[in-house]
Amino acid sequence: MSRPLALAALGLATPIGTGAGAVADALFAGTRDGLRPRSGFVPGRAVHVGSVDAPLPPVPAGLETYDCRNNRLLLLALEQIRDAVETAAARHGRHRIAVIIGTSTSGMAEAEAGFAAMRRDGAWTGPFHYDQLATGGPAEFAARALDLPGPAYTVATACSSSGKVFASARRLIRAGLCDAAVVGGADTLCGTTLGGFSALEAVSAGLCNPFSANRDGINIGEAAAVFLLTAEDAAVRLLGVGESSDAHHVSAPDPEGHGALAAMRAALDDAGLTPADIAYVNLHGTATALNDSMEGKAVHALFGGATPCSSTKAMTGHTLGAAGACEAAFLWLTLNPAHNPDGRLPPHLWDGAPDPEIPPLNLIGPGATFSGGLPAGPAAMLSNSFAFGGSNVALVLGRGEWR
Repeated sequence: MSRPLALAALGLATPIGTGAGAVADALFAGTRDGLRPRSGFVPGRAVHVGSVDAPLPPVPAGLETYDCRNNRLLLLALEQIRDAVETAAARHGRHRIAVIIGTSTSGMAEAEAGFAAMRRDGAWTGPFHYDQLATGGPAEFAARALDLPGPAYTVATACSSSGKVFASARRLIRAGLCDAAVVGGADTLCGTTLGGFSALEAVSAGLCNPFSANRDGINIGEAAAVFLLTAEDAAVRLLGVGESSDAHHVSAPDPEGHGALAAMRAALDDAGLTPADIAYVNLHGTATALNDSMEGKAVHALFGGATPCSSTKAMTGHTLGAAGACEAAFLWLTLNPAHNPDGRLPPHLWDGAPDPEIPPLNLIGPGATFSGGLPAGPAAMLSNSFAFGGSNVALVLGRGEWR
């Protein structure tokens, strides 16, 4: 088995904070301050959304056609790992660093504004350019912003997008096509996303309530999370990746969770671990009726009812194409003794009313810690990301030496 790759640096911007330190403090405390009601996304109603309030940097000179909120949010995260990228470039060469970014909407908000102006004025006017909207734009923009001329592409598989970038980057490194990779994802709020989920009757009337008998849908959020993936040593490593495609339905998951279960099992097999080795599971946990039901069945079938679990989407909202990387970042913070010396776990925030139709899970509250959580000895954790069309991915991250 090849030695696991290292997640050497993290850049992060979320509704609960920007930067590893601020996000860790909010994550382990358990906050819902990032989810606020806003009008203008869904006609006739205000909906709770998770927005990033930090000032966003301007795009570099020469990249103006890529200027959109999605890329500026991505740049805010990229700037946090720039020094680590420069160190890797000096060691390996700039062309030996790949860039793989996940997204689902790219610059859709700017496209919405451009289309509205076209309908009003009869012509495409103003600052809108197709490079803002193009699905491949985030990776192109990131590669140019970091001056990395190596392989660069975007993964767009809806809500599993930035989970799957880890598998793509690892394949490139193991094939000898690069020595390191910038991986992650970014997605920003837009009317198309909120309107689409509202049309599916999947948006909560208030704050989302994952795994509750009273759950009524999702909150949408925005975020950007990026890592430097390398073959060098670091505090946290990528131990395993599992992917599956059950293709049950264009928007509904397999109700028995067969695809979710296959992805988790594949991730554990890839890591050479058993369910008993996993100290915590970050649930996909969207708070929709179908997702939570099928995921609860799959997680219980593999882990039983004792393994600590939580859905962090009750804090950030569902960040769609950024969710896989954002929640991998939460595992990174949880495993990293520098940011979590007390071994705390991200809490599950809900009304405490379990759904009797979902097998029991150990949904942990604020203040919970994981066994052996203090910074000594190995630990491994798993994060799920499931998408429309049955595109599933599970990631296993860990610290310390595993067999």
